Amino acid sequence: MSAVTLKEKKVNRGIMIISILIPLVVAILFGVRLPNVEPLSFLPPIYASINGLTALLLIAAVLAIKNGKRQLHQNLMTSCIALSLVFLLMYVAYHMTSDSTSFGGEGIIRYVYYFILISHVLLSIAIIPLVLHTYARAYLKNFERHKKLARITFPIWFYVAVSGVVVYLMISPYYSF
Repeated sequence: MSAVTLKEKKVNRGIMIISILIPLVVAILFGVRLPNVEPLSFLPPIYASINGLTALLLIAAVLAIKNGKRQLHQNLMTSCIALSLVFLLMYVAYHMTSDSTSFGGEGIIRYVYYFILISHVLLSIAIIPLVLHTYARAYLKNFERHKKLARITFPIWFYVAVSGVVVYLMISPYYSF
């Protein structure tokens, strides 16, 4: 077995562990309420903006690689991962200090909202291993496999980023401050 194969197996094991731990820890922390802490009600527009910025940077990264700017592409993708981590920390912090907001829309818009919300949440879990595997393939210089997986990862990640903004915009009138 070659060193790259051993390295890839080790990376894949780490990705699997991270991909399980992140949703598990988020689910656990989502149920934890910090006592005597002021609600962080200012965070939702910030983390929605982070989602929007991530979507824009994803597009910029695709344009960069299509124009042969590999280092710029790498920097933009690393920024997208960093922004996603910042989003996640803010999202968890908000929910650990604030009550969940119920969507108040009625009729068909309610179904639209919940469709977008549920697809956003499910795909945000699924995107974790996809992003990490795609990034790892580039890191391991396996660019053909990276490119193949990136064609799947990009539209899902883009949808998650954009739908996060849409969910925020749809529920923001119902926030209580």
